[in-house]
Amino acid sequence: MGIPVSITSIASFSPLGDSSETVWKNYNHIGTLITNTAIGSAIVPVAAVPPALKEKTTLLRESDAKYRHLDDSVLYAILASRAAVSKAGWGIGDDFGVNIGSSRGATHQFEEHYRNYLETGKAAVQASPSTTLGNISSWVAHDLKSSGPEISHSITCSTALHAVLNGVAWLRAGMARKFLAGGAEAPLTPFTIAQMQAMKIYAKASGGAYPCLASDLLKKVNTMVLGEGAAAVCLEPGIVDGALATIDGVGYATEMLEHSVFLSADAGCMQRAMLMALGGTPPSAVDAVVMHAPGTLKGDSAEHAAIQKVFGDAMPLLTTNKWKIGHTFGASGLLSLEMAVLMLLNNKFIGVPFTEGRPQQGNLKKILVNAVGFGGNAVSVLIARP
Repeated sequence: MGIPVSITSIASFSPLGDSSETVWKNYNHIGTLITNTAIGSAIVPVAAVPPALKEKTTLLRESDAKYRHLDDSVLYAILASRAAVSKAGWGIGDDFGVNIGSSRGATHQFEEHYRNYLETGKAAVQASPSTTLGNISSWVAHDLKSSGPEISHSITCSTALHAVLNGVAWLRAGMARKFLAGGAEAPLTPFTIAQMQAMKIYAKASGGAYPCLASDLLKKVNTMVLGEGAAAVCLEPGIVDGALATIDGVGYATEMLEHSVFLSADAGCMQRAMLMALGGTPPSAVDAVVMHAPGTLKGDSAEHAAIQKVFGDAMPLLTTNKWKIGHTFGASGLLSLEMAVLMLLNNKFIGVPFTEGRPQQGNLKKILVNAVGFGGNAVSVLIARP
């Protein structure tokens, strides 16, 4: 697999909080952060950034006139990236690459500009520059004054882990000294949620304790819920002193599509991605898998089937975070990676409270993280204690 790559820091900005301590505290609480909320004219379950955290985006907009017209997806990415770079000890203006991806990009800004266009027949000056997908990485690179390469992309829900793949590739090729990778999404808008409802995969508002039954194979209906947030990880080549974890393997694969949101019953793309990430690591050495598990009937069962085929009798502990924070589209893979890193650091497995699972036995040493998106594109990243 080439030279090892170290995770020297990871940070996020989401309903879980914006510090590792707060995020870990929230993971240790069995309650969900999903609530029934008014989005447009509908009441739907979503996982939104709390008001106290949201105030930080207001302050960021007020701190510099250039940030005034930026979408929340961009501001979330800036705040998460600032924290990650600071924790890694990188300096402002340092030489590092940036790849912050997003599935949808500046969703709220785009919908607002288009609504105004329909009303007036004119587009605002900021309509184009504030809604391009490259907007996110460009502004992060500008904010941090990085001098390395800057990349933006969308590979639907596996976007953030594809950013990690890019970072690993650039470092192993010697084309970058350090790399900041991540994903950002702010999809809690009427049109975005309407799109998910049109596919009949979105959860209905209810009084249940867990609106999103991610990874529950006994559910009878689709229960996907959207969340928002961003996460970023700092990567450096080699085994770095003080590293949080090392990346032991990466894998990727694409499904042969039968339609635009196709995923085979046993998720062949996920099987191939996991096997590639494992490389020479025996399945029995993997202690846990942080699943993609979006809370849909077909998506959850297909991933379970893929894991069963790859691991057989050596099944690891299985978990996901979407029951707590919903599906954050392009940011979800990095938020899952953060969960895996925190479990390694604290040597504690965080399970899904409404599913049956084996208790943790022994230390957590290796964790596999999965992501897959529309288009049948899967990514798996195997991390380990350094």
